[in-house]
Amino acid sequence: MKNNVFTVLLLVLLLIGCGSQNRDKAHLIDHVQIYASHDEYCAWPAMIRAMNGDLLVNFCINEEHLGPDGKIVMMRSKDNGRTWTGPETMYETPIDDRHAGLTVLKDGTIVTHTTSTFWTREKYANLAPNSYNEEMIARWSDHVDQPEYKSAQPAHGQVEFISTDHGHTWSDTTKGKDSIHGGLQLDDGSLLVASYRGDKGSVGVYTKTTLEDDWRLIATIDSPTPDSLRLGEPHILQLPSGRIVMMIRATAIPYNDMDPRCFLHGAYSDDNGATWTGPYATPLWGFPPHLLQLSDGRILCTYGYRRPPFGQRACISEDGVTWKIENEIILRDNACNQDLGYPVSIELEPGIVLSVYYQPDPDDCPQMMTPPDPERSRPDILGTIWQIPEAKN
Repeated sequence: MKNNVFTVLLLVLLLIGCGSQNRDKAHLIDHVQIYASHDEYCAWPAMIRAMNGDLLVNFCINEEHLGPDGKIVMMRSKDNGRTWTGPETMYETPIDDRHAGLTVLKDGTIVTHTTSTFWTREKYANLAPNSYNEEMIARWSDHVDQPEYKSAQPAHGQVEFISTDHGHTWSDTTKGKDSIHGGLQLDDGSLLVASYRGDKGSVGVYTKTTLEDDWRLIATIDSPTPDSLRLGEPHILQLPSGRIVMMIRATAIPYNDMDPRCFLHGAYSDDNGATWTGPYATPLWGFPPHLLQLSDGRILCTYGYRRPPFGQRACISEDGVTWKIENEIILRDNACNQDLGYPVSIELEPGIVLSVYYQPDPDDCPQMMTPPDPERSRPDILGTIWQIPEAKN
C-alpha cells in the first residue's frame, strides 16, 4: 500500500514539473478581472473586436449553472482591454438565456447566437443527486411553475439577433442556431456555423446565403464512439488557404468532466464545409475549444482544464490540424474546482494575447461543490494577458 502511495506522489510531482516547464514557454503578463460578483454565477464568455476597434465580451449571469432565469450581458473596452464598462443587459427573457456566441461579418455587422432553456419542475426533479441543495431546487421548481414563466415557453430554443452599430443596439430576434464562440463569413458572403446537435450527440454544420435566410444543414460530424463520447460545442476557423479547421469538445458518457477520454477532437474541410475529415482525437485534454489565427500565421487553441490543477490552457499549431502536447501552455492552474473554462482569445497586438474565461476567484478557495455551497463566491469573468512563444525556425 505504501509503495502505491509513493508511486502516486511521484507521478503528481512529475506532472507538476511538466506543468512548470510548459508554463515557461509563454510569458504571463497579468491576470485581470473583467467582472466579479459574489452572488452571481457568471459564465460562458464570448469575445470579439468590433469594426470600430472596441473589444466586446458577453457572458451569462444566473444564480447558478442550472438556474431557471439566466440573462446575457455585455461589457466593452475602448482601450484594448485595460478598462471595461458595463455590464449592460443584452438579451433577457423570463426563462434561462445563455451561451451567446458572436460572429463579426466583413461589413462590421455583429451576429449573436443565443440559446434559451425552458425549465420545468420535472427537469429539476431529475437532476443528478447533490446537484444543488433541496431548498434551492424547491425554490426553482416553484419559480418555473409561475404563470409568467410558463407563458414564456415559446422563447425556448436558439435565436439570433444583429447589431450594425458595433454592439450598441440590437435587432429583434429571429430563429437561429447555437454557436458557442460564433461562426464565420466565407469569401462568397455566405455564413457558416458549427453547432451542437443536442440530443444527437454530434456536430451539425449549417450555412445560409444571407442573414435573412434560414440555416441549412450541410454536414454532420458524428462521434467515433457514440456510446462513450458525445461531441459538441465546436469552433471553426477559416485559414487563408480556404481550409476550415474545427475543434470539438468530447464529453464522456456517463457525464464526467474529469474523464481521461475528454480529448479535444479535430476535423477540417476543403470545400467550404460541405465535407469533413475526422473527427480525430488530438492529444489536448480539456474543453471547450476556441480557435484564433495569430498574426504570425500560427493557430492558437485555448480550452479549460477540469482536473487538478484546475485552470486554463492553450496550445499553438502550425496548421490547425496537427497539435503537439509538448506545445501546451498553462495559462492558469489555481482554480478552486472544475467549474470553469470556455476561454476565448484575441490578439491585442502582435504576440500579445488576451484570453478571457470563467472560474472562481482563487482567493475564495476551497469551495464545497457536492452540492455547491450557496454562500460561496460564484465564478467570475477573468482573463490572462500573455505573450506567445516565438515561432520555431
